Amino acid sequence: MPQLPDIVPNPLALVAARWTPSPAAVRRATLAALVMSVVIVVTGGAVRLTASGLGCPTWPTCSGDSLLGTREMGIHHTIEISNRMLTYVLCAAVGWAIVAVRAMEPRRTGLYRLAWAQFWVVVANAVWGGITVLTKLNPYVVSFHFLLSAALVTVAVLTWQRVAEGDASPRPLVGKPVRQLGQLLTAAAAALIVVGTLVSGAGPHPGESSGRYKVQRIGVDWKTVAQLHADVAWVVVGLTAALWFVLRAVDAPVGPQRRTRDLFLVLMGQGVIGYVQYFTHLPAALVDLHMFGACLVWIAVLRVLLSFRERPLAEPGTADAAAVPLPAAGAASAAAEGAGVR
Repeated sequence: MPQLPDIVPNPLALVAARWTPSPAAVRRATLAALVMSVVIVVTGGAVRLTASGLGCPTWPTCSGDSLLGTREMGIHHTIEISNRMLTYVLCAAVGWAIVAVRAMEPRRTGLYRLAWAQFWVVVANAVWGGITVLTKLNPYVVSFHFLLSAALVTVAVLTWQRVAEGDASPRPLVGKPVRQLGQLLTAAAAALIVVGTLVSGAGPHPGESSGRYKVQRIGVDWKTVAQLHADVAWVVVGLTAALWFVLRAVDAPVGPQRRTRDLFLVLMGQGVIGYVQYFTHLPAALVDLHMFGACLVWIAVLRVLLSFRERPLAEPGTADAAAVPLPAAGAASAAAEGAGVR
């Protein structure tokens, strides 16, 4: 009796049998998925900041039985439905990354699972976006919607990074205390993002201004939460500066040093935007730019953390890449650990 795969072939397997993309092509595909994961954050912010969050008052349809609604529903409807349609573009980018990773030779199961994880996070966030509409933009629901977007960015960064690496076990390039400092920096940056969502939930941009719907806000003074957000931001800046000095002191490989420097520069730019928007009473354009900056900060933090280890490609004919000689960066790390940096 024929099996189901014999009757209905796996389309991804069919593509893989006829096309083998270059590593550069796979890298571009995963980068496109990462870029779209940031774009959807920015456009989603624009929906709220233009008071278009309920431009389509229902979900999954836009109004009643209509999937797209009508032009007569106004500019807020146009903005909201455009953002919903961009979700399909995001799905296409993630789908292309999945196809490209599946068609790689040799096949990389772990990377393939990461690529699919992006798709499932997109689906979860789309459903949660519908819940934000059905709950009339409950600020806590909206905040979690952004956190799910941050999760998508995280998986997209990991997928993009892993394309350029091998599948061997990771080897540290810096000592354990440096890695722990990087983990503390990552935790502080995550806390910064969470507090930032609370500022948005308490701030003057509820996402709907027609007056037809009562949009709940978080019941705290947004300026107080903004001050807490700024305090956490300074903690992140301080940890970043400390990490950079430590990396210099232990003569760490150039990769972690450069990525820490890049993070510091991104934080400085984000800080300027944050203070300007605060003292100008949160103009919508600057708030959306600040959301874009938040994505860049998180990506930079992840890249710092990922730069602390390497996963070299296995040599042909070897079962594990552990047999590959240490490159210069790995040798520097070994020397640092031998000097007492554990």
